[in-house]
Amino acid sequence: MTDESTIAEAAIGISERLYARLAETTGVIEDMVASQSPELTGDPALLGLLHATVAANVDTYFSAIRHNIPVADIAAPAVALEHARRLAQRGVPVNALVRGYRLGHSIALQLVLEEIRAAQLEPDLSLSVLGQMSTLMFGYIDEMSQQVVAVYQIERERWLESRNAVRALRVREILSGDSLDVDTMTTAIRYPLRRTHVAIVVWYPDSGGDRLSAAEGFIKHLAESLAVHGAPLFIPADNTTGWAWIPLPSTTWPDEPGVVEQIRGYALAAADEPWVAIGDPMPGVQGFRRSHQQALAAHSLAVASGSARVSAAGDPGLSAAALLGGDVEAARAWVGEVLGPLACATEPDERLRETLRVFLRTGSSFKAAGELLHFHVNTMKYRIQRAVERRGRPIAEDRLDVEIALLLCQWYGTAVLSALSPGDE
Repeated sequence: MTDESTIAEAAIGISERLYARLAETTGVIEDMVASQSPELTGDPALLGLLHATVAANVDTYFSAIRHNIPVADIAAPAVALEHARRLAQRGVPVNALVRGYRLGHSIALQLVLEEIRAAQLEPDLSLSVLGQMSTLMFGYIDEMSQQVVAVYQIERERWLESRNAVRALRVREILSGDSLDVDTMTTAIRYPLRRTHVAIVVWYPDSGGDRLSAAEGFIKHLAESLAVHGAPLFIPADNTTGWAWIPLPSTTWPDEPGVVEQIRGYALAAADEPWVAIGDPMPGVQGFRRSHQQALAAHSLAVASGSARVSAAGDPGLSAAALLGGDVEAARAWVGEVLGPLACATEPDERLRETLRVFLRTGSSFKAAGELLHFHVNTMKYRIQRAVERRGRPIAEDRLDVEIALLLCQWYGTAVLSALSPGDE
């Protein structure tokens, strides 16, 4: 049986012969990694860093063998850590970084095996040397991978936070309405401001913790489903809410209202059930601002009512309801004053309110309202009479107030309704 000192001496000899050809060894590994992981060589700067990283890792590995340094005591070369940081800044996936180390491990092990064969050692000694060097190599690659991935993740978070903070600041400057150079700002936020835009607010009201990643992922996949030309713009509003804009071809405005329905359908079918408020598609910088204002208004209404998971500014009556419902407490009091007991939060009152709302919207036509609600004319007359009686007074003198109150009930639901009156218990 070969003793450990003999194995260690032979391993050192193999490593020294490979180290003597460091440039050649490095070149073989680098060529393999570069050909199999092109993400790591996006430009000359990255290619230079890859070369330096491979050379530093090869040098460190063979030094560990020659000097019997435990893997746990080896720190990743500084250039390898800088390589990881630079990849994080470029948005290269961390999987590409880890795969590069695995490929390097594979080709380095092959080079070690070839050198052991060339040394013509005794068969048992050859196997023992290969076992020792491959064990150390695996431990080295595993340790280095962990260290560079940790640095990558820290840098990626820092870089995104810094970049997104600047981007969010520029977006808020655009929304403020200040004069600006459109082309300069387009470059700054990396979004085509001269296009047609549909603004979206996406949020998760019942979820704890940070849901921004989910919100951003939803917007990304939504944009892909719409086959739009250009990446969407997403900035965080808080840790559960994101603001987004999707660029549309200019020809979609105003002749393509269907895009809003596509967004609605996608949001309603989304597995993680985000809440979504959608502005109208509008062109240019002014459209960028106005569509966002509309989405914010729909968001405020949805938050206040708690009942419309997906809503759009173009939904009939929504924009007016959002304007009128700025102060929900005052709106509730006013609705109660206008509708009386008809503003109670009961199912019978809800049915009467809906009947009266449709009746007034159709110009007080029993026939037209009946057709919409699938009621006979006599049934419509009876239900309208019941609604007026429930209210407690005719609707002729303050018809507009009644219509507005019914609109607020439709959109805000229980947020503007009253509890049961004493006689209704």
